[in-house]
Amino acid sequence: MINKRLKDVLFSDQWSELCMDTLSPFGYVLVASQRMQGVLLLVFSKICHFPFLRGVQTQSTRTGLGGYWGNKGGVSARMTVFGHPVCFLNCHLPAHMRNLEQRMEDFESILQQQQFEGGTATGVLDHDVVFWFGDLNFRIEDYDIHVVKCAIESSKLPLLWERDQLNMAKNTESILEGFMEGPLKFPPTYKFDVGTHTYDTSAKKRKPAWTDRILWRLRRTGSPVPTHNASLQRGLTSWLGGATKVIQHKYQSHMGFTISDHKPVSSLFSLQFPFRVDLPLVELQVNKEWCKASDATVRFTVASTYQRSSWDWVAIYKARFRHHKDYQAYVWAKGEHATQVMFSEEDLPRDDCEYVLGYFSNIMNSIVSLSSPVQIRMPVLSPTVCRSDSSNVSSEDDSTMVLLVPNSRSPSPKTGKRHHRHRRSRSPVVPAMSSNPLPALQGLSLCPRSKESQSRSRSPCSSAKKERLVSPDTVPSPTISPLSPRSPVSPGSGVTAPEALIVAILGEHSPAQVSPTGVKQIGKQVETDKRKTIKR
Repeated sequence: MINKRLKDVLFSDQWSELCMDTLSPFGYVLVASQRMQGVLLLVFSKICHFPFLRGVQTQSTRTGLGGYWGNKGGVSARMTVFGHPVCFLNCHLPAHMRNLEQRMEDFESILQQQQFEGGTATGVLDHDVVFWFGDLNFRIEDYDIHVVKCAIESSKLPLLWERDQLNMAKNTESILEGFMEGPLKFPPTYKFDVGTHTYDTSAKKRKPAWTDRILWRLRRTGSPVPTHNASLQRGLTSWLGGATKVIQHKYQSHMGFTISDHKPVSSLFSLQFPFRVDLPLVELQVNKEWCKASDATVRFTVASTYQRSSWDWVAIYKARFRHHKDYQAYVWAKGEHATQVMFSEEDLPRDDCEYVLGYFSNIMNSIVSLSSPVQIRMPVLSPTVCRSDSSNVSSEDDSTMVLLVPNSRSPSPKTGKRHHRHRRSRSPVVPAMSSNPLPALQGLSLCPRSKESQSRSRSPCSSAKKERLVSPDTVPSPTISPLSPRSPVSPGSGVTAPEALIVAILGEHSPAQVSPTGVKQIGKQVETDKRKTIKR
């Protein structure tokens, strides 16, 4: 539905949030995610393996309504796992018995359209290991619904395997060559009456089928290799004694769930690699305890084979973090020959728990190094004052200013904290309602923005620059007279910061008039004056 699609674009979906919240306490981190309407793919990794999963990329292909709608199609995630390219492909193929040919055409189209950048595995089938799964919608041919149900009830499932469309297509369709699947020792997982364990009793009476499947494929060692590096890798693989092996330990359905007309299917595999690329690209050296600002220094060494980027960054994470974006603080690892970064004291987290440092590679789109656990026990910061002395700020930073708004004189008892707001514009915008607006703002202080503040305004996930509108508690609160914007009012007048700003701009109105209703009335009066001017 349109409203749900818009929500998915703006917010993370509930499945991702629930899976991250559930798995992170067990030491799993989300490596990659890709969603296309109802088709969702999530790849998690144990933290100890996380730095060795590199070159993460995702793709999606729509095949519904001739390629314009994502209710059918495929999503994929690829990466190198200890130096071996692995791809996960989740598909939702066309339904109904008669659409076998359409299913094969859609699958072939997905394989052709999904191409990845860099490395030797540019296509899905170029990877050493491919896991293919999802609602593939293959059906059981020839037998009618009564024969199928009788075979299920009498546990004669091999009788149904022989007429399964996917099993038969593997012998005739070249695109399925090399794909393997474990024995289907569980009953067909489709279609059930929702809320029950009973196969479809509706007027349509869909025939039971194994629509939900999990297959895998190993790259053929005799296939042509496009580059010298891949050829060298295969030679090394052969010399070390064999290729990658996939061992399936479990292939089962979970018949206890009744929230859908499908039953979930899961599988457990082991991957055995002939060799492992487990040399870290970046090594981090940190102090085990951070009790003062000088401890917040991270030194790192970079391997000669690692390609650095000016958008690489080092971040602080909680020991059980969910995703590489769940950082507590970060600093850019800029400079071709930089060997350390330092966190400012105000950026450091104050929660008394265990943390780790991570080095994120912008080119590889993944964390390539994690530090040993760190205990951060920093004292609570006292409010700081933005001083007018700007002698230590370079001229290139003078164009960026921080607008210090006077504090409200009647703060809410429930919210005694400072308010921080973000502005996207480079400089404060003042409505031009008088010929000389600057004198009206003389009660407001302008302070040059420091380099440190500018570095914090950037996000490693979004390089757009943002400004902060702050109201520090320690800055004296200048007030502005309702009669003359240049003369202060008495401290007990109770003019709040927003009201003072409005009074400074309009000048001629009293605090009693500066209410939500009064502002509307003032706006109407200004609009009326404009209309009179136009008529004249």
